[in-house]
Formats: sequence, C-alpha cells, structure tokens
Amino acid sequence: MSTSTTTPTRPRPGTDASTRTLLRAGLIAGPIFMLTATVQVLVRDGFDLARHPISLLAVGPGGWVQIANFILAGLLGIAFAVGVARAVPTGASSRWAPILLGLFGVGLVIGGAFPADGAFGFPAGAPDGIPATTSFHAKVHAVAPPLAFLSLIAACFVVARRLGRDGHRAAAAWTRALAIVCFVLSVPFGPGASVRLFVAIGLAFAWQVWFAWRLLTERRAA
Repeated sequence: MSTSTTTPTRPRPGTDASTRTLLRAGLIAGPIFMLTATVQVLVRDGFDLARHPISLLAVGPGGWVQIANFILAGLLGIAFAVGVARAVPTGASSRWAPILLGLFGVGLVIGGAFPADGAFGFPAGAPDGIPATTSFHAKVHAVAPPLAFLSLIAACFVVARRLGRDGHRAAAAWTRALAIVCFVLSVPFGPGASVRLFVAIGLAFAWQVWFAWRLLTERRAA
C-alpha cells in the first residue's frame, strides 16, 4: 500500500482575503471623503466653496466632522498602500507606489490632526483674509495636504510606468494625463482656486478607486 502526501497550497501573494480587504480600503476612501466634504459644503453656515478651501471645514462648530473625514480617509489610504505592497510585490512600481500612496494617507491624517486656522471670514469671527499670525497646528496643516496630494500625483506617474511596461498603454497615458490635470487644477492661485482644488481632489480619489478596482480584478483572475 502506497501513501501519498499532499502539500498544502499556499495562496499567491496578493490573493488572500486580508490583502483584498486592504485593497478595498482604496475603493471606499475617496467616495466617503468626497461625500462627507460635499455635504458639509452644502450645509455649513457661511461656507462658500468659491472662497473657502475645504480645509476650513475642520474649523469652528462642527469642524470635528471634517477632522474625522481627513483622518479616516488617511487611515484607509495607508491600508490601501499596504494592500498595494502585498498585491504588487515585484516589478516596476512595486516599491515606490506603496510608499507614495502611504505618504498620501499619512498627509491626510496629519492634515486632520492639525487643522488650519480660520480665514477669509470662515467660521464666523475669523479674519476676512489670511490671519496675521499663524498657529503651530496651522503651519503643520499648510504642509500636510500638499504633501499628500503631490504624493498621490507622483504615485500616478509611477503606476503609469508599470502600466506602460505591461502593455496597457492607453491606461498609462490617461493616468499621466489625469495626474497633470490634477496638478494644474491644484495650483493655489488665480480665480476659483478652492473650486479647482476640490475638483482635483475628486479626480485624484477617482483614480485611486480605479486603481484599487483594477488590482482587485487582477487578484480575482489570478
């Protein structure tokens, strides 16, 4: 009588349930953030997106909602970065994409933990323009969101490089184009700067959703 041994099958990197859960964080971070911010833009008394950047939603009565929104989106972004590192362990972008996506999440968390100072008349009682003095937490906030956004834009270029090498030239091209558009829209000068930034954030989060969905689809097909 012969006996046979069966070697247990190990899941491929990036196909296990925990990795899929981490990747799903990238699916929900953007929609939650944008929906929460949009509702506040519509209901917060005195807030005018034409004049006020959404960072000011974290100031004044009810500001805790946007603070939590920043932090939650950031934590989900960090989880997504870990998922990307596990789902894409080798090849082009396997190192820098998770790092840059992680910096995006860290920047959002810091931006929420260190809110801006009131400005441009919001909330009520704030200076009509930029405050004459800046608090420590506002100085930190002034650095964190730009760090986050530029990191995500850089991640787009890194991922586009991988897409191009894998033969997905159309996806690589429009990923680069979207990154350029987001960067141009986010320039904090000129008319409608706050509106343009809001649109840029929405587009950047939309790309993150697309990338998370693509990775999840690839894992299911593996």
